[in-house]
Amino acid sequence: MIQQLIFAALSIIGFSVLFNIPKNAIYKTALSGALGWITYVYFSNQLGQSTVMSSFVAAAVVALLSEFFARRFKEAVTVFVIPGILPLVPGSGMYYTMLAIIKKDFNRAALISSETMFIAGSIAAAIFIVSSVTRLFFVKKI
Repeated sequence: MIQQLIFAALSIIGFSVLFNIPKNAIYKTALSGALGWITYVYFSNQLGQSTVMSSFVAAAVVALLSEFFARRFKEAVTVFVIPGILPLVPGSGMYYTMLAIIKKDFNRAALISSETMFIAGSIAAAIFIVSSVTRLFFVKKI
């Protein structure tokens, strides 16, 4: 599990450099993404949750940390959330969907693509919910 934490953090550092994230925010994005990935692994392997539920909880963790870092270090939330969710994005599901379509195995393609879409939707929903809830708490009333 420690090895996965390290590799998740290193991959996020690489993507942060690629996306021109400010230098003082790179390690914070790596922390949020690595904790999100460990949350995903824990929920899917240790607790036996589905990949959709594990992705939702992990994306919520990334979004919470991103909101905290954005307010604490005066940066935009997207600076932290975009690199942070990269390990959770279901890229292999998209690949295997296309592979099944090329092989004309449409039942398998439908099965994999539906799960991929649910995972992507759960990631988006988690970010949306966390963002909405934190705005309720931090919005200034006029």
